[in-house]
Amino acid sequence: MMSRWGAFAGLGSLLTVMAIFAVAAERSTVPAERVLEDLKYLTDDEREGRGVGTKGLDDAADFIREQFAASGINVSTIDDGPFQKFEMVSSVKLGNPNSLTLVGPDGKEYPVEMGKGFEVCSFGASGEFSGEVVFAGYGIDAPKDGYSDYEGLDVEGKVVMVMRRNPYQAEAKNPHATPNPLARFADLRAKYREAQQRKAAAIIIVNDPYSTREKSEERQRALKQAGDAVIEAAEKFLVVDATATEEVATARKALAEAVAKRSELQKENVDANDDQLMKFGYAGNGDEANTLPAVHLAQSVANQILGSAAQKSLADLEAEIDADHKPHSIGATGWTIRGQTTIERVKSEIKNVIGVLEGEGPHADETIVIGAHYDHVGRGGANSLAPGSTEVHNGADDNASGTVALLELARRLRAREKPLPRRLVFIAFTAEELGLIGSAHYVNNPVFPLKDTIAMFNMDMVGRLVDDKLTVFGTGTSSRWESELKELGEAKKFALTFKPQGLGPSDHSSFYTKKIPVLHFFTGTHPDYHRPTDDWDKVNIDGMLRVVDLIETMIVQTAENPTRPDFVEVKSEPSEARTGSRPYVGTIPDFANQDPGYGISGAAAGSPADKAGMKPGDRIVKLGGDKIESLEDFDLALRKHKPGDEVDFVVTRGGAEVTLKVKLEPPR
Repeated sequence: MMSRWGAFAGLGSLLTVMAIFAVAAERSTVPAERVLEDLKYLTDDEREGRGVGTKGLDDAADFIREQFAASGINVSTIDDGPFQKFEMVSSVKLGNPNSLTLVGPDGKEYPVEMGKGFEVCSFGASGEFSGEVVFAGYGIDAPKDGYSDYEGLDVEGKVVMVMRRNPYQAEAKNPHATPNPLARFADLRAKYREAQQRKAAAIIIVNDPYSTREKSEERQRALKQAGDAVIEAAEKFLVVDATATEEVATARKALAEAVAKRSELQKENVDANDDQLMKFGYAGNGDEANTLPAVHLAQSVANQILGSAAQKSLADLEAEIDADHKPHSIGATGWTIRGQTTIERVKSEIKNVIGVLEGEGPHADETIVIGAHYDHVGRGGANSLAPGSTEVHNGADDNASGTVALLELARRLRAREKPLPRRLVFIAFTAEELGLIGSAHYVNNPVFPLKDTIAMFNMDMVGRLVDDKLTVFGTGTSSRWESELKELGEAKKFALTFKPQGLGPSDHSSFYTKKIPVLHFFTGTHPDYHRPTDDWDKVNIDGMLRVVDLIETMIVQTAENPTRPDFVEVKSEPSEARTGSRPYVGTIPDFANQDPGYGISGAAAGSPADKAGMKPGDRIVKLGGDKIESLEDFDLALRKHKPGDEVDFVVTRGGAEVTLKVKLEPPR
């Protein structure tokens, strides 16, 4: 017999279903109108930019489920529901306590005030620490470039102090200067990993004096320009005919504005702090591999230590390094720093949303996946291209456009009179912006066997069609894609650009690494990309529906073709890992792999990794003698080598360690 609570729960479920179909009944039957309704819902500020860990993203998932259900496709595939759920670290919070105390050579203690003298770095770890201070310059180890701040420096169990950025910055302003090879080590995470691998107790980061001087000089230049503008406005005002009332008013207004601007800059100059500390959250979140506490220390506090230990300031040491192009690290200083950092890693339950339309006939067990990610970057942060912005990033093109296209395809394909010969699986992926997390989770935990998944169609940013230009990635992953698309493009009047590669920064990559033919549709980048200005009113609805028309035709052709598309591995694939100026290896990250090391889902065809015999599922745990615990470790270790070097890579495979010799190639 159903309990009273069970009865209420059942009634709630019934009301939810009724609400879903009531909403569906109210929706417009005009495609452009209903797509616009979908778009406005997903990009409303209440969705909070669909950032991972927000209620807005959960609301978006519920909305997608409702629209799938209303279209008539099956939303009861996974545990009687559409959600493929899993957890991930979505953010970090600053907890309590956090403290920092200097202890001088005489044993005297100097507490440092948080917010003024130091800030906790969000990419570090929680923990208490204590150790003698060593100064390691810029925290760079690049012996092959003739420079190492760590040469002869023992930092194990000590607190390492390093400057931000890299040496020789003033030289880079010379238009005839050669590129600075040390610039590739300027990343904060590279400095962090270097200190952690050397078993430091903690890392203390300070602003480099060159950058603080640049801020001051830029402010002085702006102040001078404002003063010149006041003089110019005053001169114009003085020569205006006093009887010309309108001209006098205009000149007086211009002078007043110039004076106000100079006064504003003058006040900013008085109140300026060129040694600004990084706010918590700058440079992103750490992960479980980050075990080293990290703080950002004010230059004045650092100079207190260095002045006592070496009778030098940060500026003195920076000048010495730049003068002779040699490190000027300082070993035991006699000063100790003890402290505590408290960082809470927040885990969120996230979910892919899956709907299924079964096929009919002898190929009914074969699957075509149709996908689009529905998450975005929330209120900005590390993935925003509007630095410092805390506005909601609504992500209309990226990727509400792909999501509403997915919903529209589900409606259209369900409305066909006769079922297609193959199963269609519609997936709204989560956490794409954080590294293809949702699609990586699906291919590692497929609802339907990957061996019977014959193709994947992906839509990411399909809302800004201009001049009929549509780019299609993955055209080389099956021998028949290009000819079919060429014919369709001509018929539907698109100016198609074909990109053969199956790898790229969107969810189709996860399927390509499993040797599934893919196509990814993309209408191009624009100035609003990853900025708060990417909103619904800038989406080309008619253009997006034309893209949906083309994709629908491709899906139907693929489903009805008696022969499944062959898979072709594309040569010279780009690596998805950060490249910059480091050598090329060609590994394909497995972002869903949380084990220690750098897990790969494969190697690009013809790449150094491929030639060396790396395989899907390998985890790189050592590179040229450096221990690898994460993608960041891999990136740092690789930057120590040059194209042409043959380097030992140690990977774990089937429970055993295998050493592979990889000959590195130039960056791509």
